[in-house]
Amino acid sequence: MAAEAGIGVGLIALSASLAFGLSAIASAIAEKSIGTAAVGALAEKEELFGKGLILTVIPETLVIFGLVVAILIMGMAG
Repeated sequence: MAAEAGIGVGLIALSASLAFGLSAIASAIAEKSIGTAAVGALAEKEELFGKGLILTVIPETLVIFGLVVAILIMGMAG
């Protein structure tokens, strides 16, 4: 059965992994920059902790979207 699947299933798996992996890398780069700025702002004004925390968490939604797209792509294999 595995030999009959052909290259199509492999390409679907590759595209799903790229959707998730690239969104995770982009989120890490964004979170690094935002986290650095949030820590700098927090050093000057401690009351900015809540805003810094929210802004640091926002890029994580990119990973969730990448995971959803990867799951939808893997659904095409069935």
